[in-house]
Amino acid sequence: MNKKAIVAMSGGVDSSVSALLMLEKGYDCMGLTMRLFDSKELGIPERSTDDAADAKAVCDRLGISHTSCNFQLEFKCHVISPFVSAYEKGRTPNPCIYCNRHLKFGKILEEAQQLGYDYIVTGHYARIVYDQDKKRYLLRKAADPAKDQSYVLYNMTQKQLAHTIFPLGELTKPQVRELAEKHGFSNAHKGDSQDICFIPDGDYASFIERRRGRKFPPGNFIDENGQVLGRHKGIIHYTVGQRKGLGLALPQPMYVKAIDVKANTVILTTNSGLFTTKVVAKLSLIHISEPTRRSYI
Repeated sequence: MNKKAIVAMSGGVDSSVSALLMLEKGYDCMGLTMRLFDSKELGIPERSTDDAADAKAVCDRLGISHTSCNFQLEFKCHVISPFVSAYEKGRTPNPCIYCNRHLKFGKILEEAQQLGYDYIVTGHYARIVYDQDKKRYLLRKAADPAKDQSYVLYNMTQKQLAHTIFPLGELTKPQVRELAEKHGFSNAHKGDSQDICFIPDGDYASFIERRRGRKFPPGNFIDENGQVLGRHKGIIHYTVGQRKGLGLALPQPMYVKAIDVKANTVILTTNSGLFTTKVVAKLSLIHISEPTRRSYI
């Protein structure tokens, strides 16, 4: 009996070719598209193309079944709400990490196991290998450094890695498009998504204000000594490290060093002022089971 895999299909070329490659390896596959949000409910323009329809068209061409799952509630809870909250706290979120953690390798894996499938498959550019000495699955960068996506997968657990396959890890994007074109996929030259899926126009601030139902008040830009440099439009318009879009005429380039939410100020500095000798981080150490002091050396 062939092993079975559910392919997370976004309607794009990467997941479509992933399904193709799994079939060529002899797996019994089913395509699954996540329904993550309602455009009208979020107040954003409807997409010009139906991604689920594109995914189904590829599945029909490959001769495999296709289903859609409504994960709108989970997406709102685990992705949209933390995204909005982070900006309110002066932080810079990465919603793709939240989505991978809770939806793609959370809900889809649950769905796959309930349906009796052995693996889930995505179109991420990354690689999974099993280290015989460590008895652990390891996450590695893709062969194509220009497309590597391993950095948004750092939260993956050993269970998730054991039941996930990344067929594109050894390929480049041009090779993927060539395969799609060769097999007559209608999305062979479909553009890559460059924006956050639920904010297609890239206007994060307007989205956050709609979600919260309020405006964020303007305040002062200040330097590290507290000197006022100008007025900002509201803290949600800025992220640490930002240089462009400050709307100030200053004698030298200035960058956002920090955001003081309580004082409603945005602190600016020169390029050298962004550097630090200390960092506080939460680590996900996939390659070891328990951290030791020696592990960090």
